[in-house]
Amino acid sequence: MNAPMGLRERKKQRTRETISDTAITLFLKHGFDQVSVVDIAAVAEVSKPTLFKYFPTKEDLVVHRFADHQTVAGSVVAERPLGVSAIDALHQHFLDGLTARDPITGLNDDEDVLAFHHLVYSTPSLVARVSKYLAQAEAALAETLVGALDSDREITAALLAGQVIATERILASVNWRRVVAGRSADEVHPEAVADADHAYALLRQGLAGVAPRE
Repeated sequence: MNAPMGLRERKKQRTRETISDTAITLFLKHGFDQVSVVDIAAVAEVSKPTLFKYFPTKEDLVVHRFADHQTVAGSVVAERPLGVSAIDALHQHFLDGLTARDPITGLNDDEDVLAFHHLVYSTPSLVARVSKYLAQAEAALAETLVGALDSDREITAALLAGQVIATERILASVNWRRVVAGRSADEVHPEAVADADHAYALLRQGLAGVAPRE
């Protein structure tokens, strides 16, 4: 179990959340490019150096919300039950995300989530930062897969990680487009599940000659 945070850590966490929430509120109201770091610091009642201590770049004020997901896929593989393949564990995790309406799957019709998504993908610098995040997530998954596949070639893990991250990105994008078009997450859910099942079946075909390690 994780040890409880001390008072100092809790204060730092609250400060971080306040700065980020303030920034995103301002970005959604005025636009990313129209809000300066100075504006954010003033409204959040922190100094500019303090803001940069928590968020090195303006883009990090937004994209840090994705940060917790960078190592999730690797953790899913590392912590999977005995006898369950890496690809099966990842497939089930994505299906669970769809059921939970996790925004990372694209299957979420909450107005605030949709507004955040529009902010990110309508801002070129944020799109670029998300691409960097995806590359980091891919590298983290590849590192874990090296020990999860019955193969001595690291390229196998790297290729599979790239395919998994790309597959889930495409699935999420398709789901977002359906929801943005006006359909509810509940209505889209069966199609999203069918798409995920199809996508992971294709990934399994590519792994037909690579068995999971026990």
